[in-house]
Amino acid sequence: MKTKTDFIQKIHLIISVIIVVPVAFVYAFYPDFQFDLFPKTNDEHNFYKAIMGLYLGFSTLWVLGVFKSNYLKVAIITNIIFMLGLGFGRILSFLLDGAPTSGYIFGMFAELFLGCYGVWVYSRFKNQP
Repeated sequence: MKTKTDFIQKIHLIISVIIVVPVAFVYAFYPDFQFDLFPKTNDEHNFYKAIMGLYLGFSTLWVLGVFKSNYLKVAIITNIIFMLGLGFGRILSFLLDGAPTSGYIFGMFAELFLGCYGVWVYSRFKNQP
């Protein structure tokens, strides 16, 4: 990153990739490592590996946004949708299902923060070339 503006525009994408990529592999291959998840059926294993693919796909787009300026705007928009979608889904689950383990509570706050930061970045820099 060359400038302070680059840093401000891209840091949440970098943080998202650093968090989302390892979580993707944990969900797919070791869901009981940090989370209270114990898939038993092939459908449950398939579900978690599909989530891994989704997480890795979005992470790829965010990396492209960090390194290629023509992908930055779409990377920011998808990051906002991804993070706020997860965060608000976790809020809904918290209200309807009760409190999850601490990892998911931390995730909820981190997702909401990163999503809101993305909204701020997008609103501040959307008119730049």
